[in-house]
Amino acid sequence: MKGVVASLSRSQTHSFSKQDANWLDLIAGQGVAGDAHCGTTVKHRSRVAADPSQPNLRQVHLIAAELIDELGEAGFAIAPGDLGENVLTRGLDLMTLPRGTRLRIGSEAELELTGLRNPCGQIEAFRPGLLAKVALRADDGTIVRRAGVMAIVTQGGRISTGDAIEVMLPALPHEPLERV
Repeated sequence: MKGVVASLSRSQTHSFSKQDANWLDLIAGQGVAGDAHCGTTVKHRSRVAADPSQPNLRQVHLIAAELIDELGEAGFAIAPGDLGENVLTRGLDLMTLPRGTRLRIGSEAELELTGLRNPCGQIEAFRPGLLAKVALRADDGTIVRRAGVMAIVTQGGRISTGDAIEVMLPALPHEPLERV
């Protein structure tokens, strides 16, 4: 399974959306250089308030461009970086990958998927009605999260728009991604 980097984004502040970038420098064990979520411990404000010593399992946020396309067809105007993602991918079904999947991006960088992004009220504030499109209820009542996946940087390096993404699945048995 292979994909491509459709766009890249970062923000030095804890704003909801991130600014477009042609490249990102990934730092092993920390995340995206120059991004507010970079660091070895949690940076997400609600998680810092609960326990600032937690490890940062949300160093890099990835969303599939196919979701952005689908949301556009549903009438939501969303540009790359608008949903706070660092990496917008194309050609990968991110939501079906198991925990521990490694993504080799370009020639150097490598990420490890840690879990699902938990959609929050900020998404609804950004575009009314959007939360219902990215946090659905399954028939059994469970929440189906579709707002992207989170990863840690296991090998640093520079990544650029257009870079290939290679998927390396973990050993069996596979564990599904959970909210992180």
